[in-house]
Amino acid sequence: MKLGLNLGYWQRSADDATETVQLAERLGYDSVWTAEAYGSDAFTPLAWYGARTSRIKLGTSVAQISARTPVATAMTAMTLDHLTGGRLLLGIGASGPQVVEGWYGQRFAQPLARTREYVDIMRKVWRREEPVTNDGRHYPLPLPDSIGKPLKSITHPLRADIPLYLGAEGPKNVALSAEIADGWLPLFAFPSKIQEMYGEALSGAHADFDIAAMVMVIINDDVKQALNTVKMMLTLYIGGMGAKQRNFHADIIGRMGFADAAEHIQALYLSGKKDEAFHAIPDELADGISLVGPAGRIKERLEAWRASPVTSLLVMGPRDEQSLTTVRDLVLG
Repeated sequence: MKLGLNLGYWQRSADDATETVQLAERLGYDSVWTAEAYGSDAFTPLAWYGARTSRIKLGTSVAQISARTPVATAMTAMTLDHLTGGRLLLGIGASGPQVVEGWYGQRFAQPLARTREYVDIMRKVWRREEPVTNDGRHYPLPLPDSIGKPLKSITHPLRADIPLYLGAEGPKNVALSAEIADGWLPLFAFPSKIQEMYGEALSGAHADFDIAAMVMVIINDDVKQALNTVKMMLTLYIGGMGAKQRNFHADIIGRMGFADAAEHIQALYLSGKKDEAFHAIPDELADGISLVGPAGRIKERLEAWRASPVTSLLVMGPRDEQSLTTVRDLVLG
């Protein structure tokens, strides 16, 4: 199992994780990942950290496809991959209607078809076999009824096969990941339930397909306190990260077997009862998707992850040397 560090969103100038990333590199972490939602972007922090490291891989988890045209993402990825010596892991995702329609001002229509088209165009850019064209309905190239003409990138990519991951939660999107991508980035993974939830969707994945699961890790002798931190995150995602009528995070919690709880939590959150929503998060759910408690407890609970289809753990939370070292030793042995 490979080990990565997920830094999440960059928030402010004080949130410079350079020393943490350099430490993770020295400790043998395979990768570091950044995120974007509706604030900071995912690529700029990676360029910053990439300029200050030499070996650790650099991943986006995830870059939103509605934020950029497929050619723009392909150019950014190609440039960053060159500058960092071929260390980019490009994770992309469709996001959700609340962000896509509220922040980017685009319709959240046919996310699977848009993603497939997006990936195909990026790979055409990187391969440079011919001028890029696309006759799909979402990203036509060149633009119909225009003076535009097909173009080929003037920059030769360092790699024509930049590793591509999809952030996906629904079974159909996970199946698309297995079909067209090099890996899958699940935000919430309950290791003992992955096969039941996604076994069929993952059946078409190739042998080297990387399931890089994000997991919150909190080393703390007080298990209840640690679980409360996980619950705070879940409260926001289940309750507020999506519209009432369409919340993909709440949906995935439902498919894990907590449908009634997810509906109740969302209703409480949206009615302003955030504290009650927090207390409604089941311990089993918070514990199942995370690794918390004393090091010995985390070591025991790691066995469920080793027995699952997960091939990379992208840990969220540890930043100091002691915690990063402990996690490294527990996961890599």
